[in-house]
Order: sequence, then structure tokens, then C-alpha cells
Amino acid sequence: MIWYTALVLAVAAERLAELVVARRNTRWSLARGGTEAGSGHYPAMVVLHTALLAGCLAEVHLTGRPFLPVLGWTMVAVTVAAQLLRWWCITTLGPRWNTRVIVVPGLPRVTGGPYRWLRHPNYVAVAAEGIALPLVHGAWVTAVAFTVLNAALMAVRIRCEEEALAGLPVVAARA
Repeated sequence: MIWYTALVLAVAAERLAELVVARRNTRWSLARGGTEAGSGHYPAMVVLHTALLAGCLAEVHLTGRPFLPVLGWTMVAVTVAAQLLRWWCITTLGPRWNTRVIVVPGLPRVTGGPYRWLRHPNYVAVAAEGIALPLVHGAWVTAVAFTVLNAALMAVRIRCEEEALAGLPVVAARA
């Protein structure tokens, strides 16, 4: 279980790194006239994502769930893939990536990188991680609870983003 705790803490550290990037990008966006939309749901996102990490550790440590190698190693691979997809999104969006919905006027929608194939690839990464990270060590209650609550939150979040991005021009993706 020590290695699982280390994995969850590594994901937590990655999330903290995201917050550092997001704060920097918030300053960049606001300096260019960016406006935030949907700030009301942001605290719920923070609580839910924090609860995912805490739930992973609590469920495994309190219930003594065993590590099932076939499931566990498969879910480690999915967790790593989710992190790679998330950072592909972050690098593709550059200073426009954020944990908040901030739109800078005059900038076109990004249609390159993973956005070439998926409208909201970062949320695919979040959903995959929310299922996979708990299941690495059999924390199925956490996986189910996060997935259900995240689906409800993403319905609000995606609608908010779509409304905020509705007026942006679309420019063809770079090769």
C-alpha cells in the first residue's frame, strides 16, 4: 500500500503543479482583457477533486482492499495515459489553459493537438483518471462516487465553457 499512497501523492503533486500553471495563466489572461465565466461551480470542482485523492487513500487504507495485478497495472497505465493527455492539453492551449473558464477576447478557438479530435479532451483525462486512480488498488466506491458526481459537474462545466467560447472565431488547426 505504500507505493499506492506514493502514486496518489504524486498525482496530488501534479495537481498542485497545475494550479501553479493556472495561476500564471490567469494573470496572463486577465492582463489581456480575459473574463471569467462560471466561477460558481469552481469551488465544487476543487472539493470533488480533493475528495477523489482523499477517497482513494481512505478507502484502500480503511478497507484493506487488495491489489489485483491485472486490474491494478491496467489502471496504472490508464492513469499515466490520463496525465499525458492532460499535459498535452495544457501545452496545446499554452497560456490559455486554466482550471477556470477564462476567455480572452479576440483569440480564436484552439483546434490543434488533442482538440483536433475531441472538443473537451482535458475532461476525458479527468474522467479516465477518476475511474482509474481508485481502481489501481480496488477503491471501487471512490471510483463510482467520483464518476457520478463528476458527470453532474461536467454537465455544468461543459455548458459553461461552450457558452463562454460561443463567440470565438474558429481558425484551422496547424499541421
